[in-house]
Amino acid sequence: MSELTSRWMSRASEIHPATRDAEGAESSYADVVEGSLAVATSLLGGRASLEGERVAILVAPGASFVSAFFGVLLAGGCVVVLSPIHPAPETRYFCEDAEARIVLASAEHADLAAPLAGAFEVRPLAPELAHAPDRERVARAAEARGEGAPALQLYTSGTTGKPKGAVITHANLAVQQRLVGEAWGFSSSDTLLHALPLHHMHGLAIALLTALGAGATTRMMRAFDAAQIWNAMNDASVFMGVPAMYHRLFVAFDAEGEATRARWAGAARALRLATSGSAALPVTIAERWRAITGKIPLERFGMTEIGVGITNRLAGDRYPGCVGFPLPTVETRIVGDDDREAETGELWIRGPSVFSGYHRRDDETARAFTADPDGGAPWFKTGDTVTRDASASGSEAPFKILGRTSVDILKSGGYKLSALEIEEALRDHPEVAEVAVVGVPDEAWGERVVACVVRRPPSDPGAAACDAGALRAFVRARLAPYKVPKDVLFVGELPKNALGKVVKPALLRAISSPEPAA
Repeated sequence: MSELTSRWMSRASEIHPATRDAEGAESSYADVVEGSLAVATSLLGGRASLEGERVAILVAPGASFVSAFFGVLLAGGCVVVLSPIHPAPETRYFCEDAEARIVLASAEHADLAAPLAGAFEVRPLAPELAHAPDRERVARAAEARGEGAPALQLYTSGTTGKPKGAVITHANLAVQQRLVGEAWGFSSSDTLLHALPLHHMHGLAIALLTALGAGATTRMMRAFDAAQIWNAMNDASVFMGVPAMYHRLFVAFDAEGEATRARWAGAARALRLATSGSAALPVTIAERWRAITGKIPLERFGMTEIGVGITNRLAGDRYPGCVGFPLPTVETRIVGDDDREAETGELWIRGPSVFSGYHRRDDETARAFTADPDGGAPWFKTGDTVTRDASASGSEAPFKILGRTSVDILKSGGYKLSALEIEEALRDHPEVAEVAVVGVPDEAWGERVVACVVRRPPSDPGAAACDAGALRAFVRARLAPYKVPKDVLFVGELPKNALGKVVKPALLRAISSPEPAA
């Protein structure tokens, strides 16, 4: 039995709450483990093991989701998590690409699962949970799967092409569960306030599995609602979010009266830990959280393919704009265009949390890794450009993410520019609500730097809205002239994925069309 499933089964007699739903109803570890044994028994049928077969789950957040997830693993299968926010063609693509045969669906998502019934065996989850567990058969099935067996297939966001299924092993998840839990001080006394999507590494492994591995309680919200999250902080010790969530929390905070703001701020200050990930945390958002709570969120760097690789430390200084230091077992290199060590360049990572490859995509897997020049284990090429921030105090320099090499590092007029740095400067303007900076192909400049801005309503109702010239002058006063955007486009909204991260390829396509938004 793998470390991951063994740790889960060790909690079979614990009456401590494993989950708490949005309404406050609790399910103990004993109950949720029992549910996973029932699901595993039903899935096995007359087989000794699923032997790595992909099983898709379309299940609402809560105890049933956890039982379904571990039930597949205990039966020897590999989980493919589906999301209710995906349209039917995309959901079908995930199931077909994964070669799943069975889809487990909760009653809340029966209508979403119905279109899959012709091509897949769609099973309602409730009868699976009610199945009589056969502990001995499940134990034998679980024992047959080693640490290298596939446990989870997560699909990348697809920002650079068709989504790929990243295959994550039992060992990958177990080492992440242990290392992240230790780094962030998780224990059974914690309550995690959880509103992240479960079909992402952040919501599933970094948040949920970390809490479960420590025996903590997870309050699983059905969706992100800023006011509900503020109110729920009063009964939580940890909150994990993404920058877009923090932005929405501040919008809700500012809309309330003094008494509500004081109550919410008190609950946020009482949190043991607040983290941010999945996208670079703007310094303005970090500092706003510090103004309310006294400290900035703990930022870290992770990806679907590696989990958390780098994190700020729980104790000690945190630096706005920096993601901290590698976790134990994680090795890093910063590599320039010539594949040699550099102060600024692409981040390469290796270690036991790095995924095994993309499902049925040998060419894509080969491109994602590079051989070690000294003959060691291969390196995973993250595609992120980084540097070490020597200006931070202390004996070590934390990592600073400059952006995705493909979309955030722009080459304009012979200079390499960080889109994130330009965005940070623009966010300081009081009339900028959101901004994304992209490089549009240009014959003269190589890439023409374009800022796409969502305006705030002007503070003075009689004042004219801020124009492009004013924003360019604002940046010019803060950054070198070659970093000033050549164009500023005002848009109604920015295209985003499920975690609120701007999808820059989609934005580029939109502004490159004959009639870009203005």
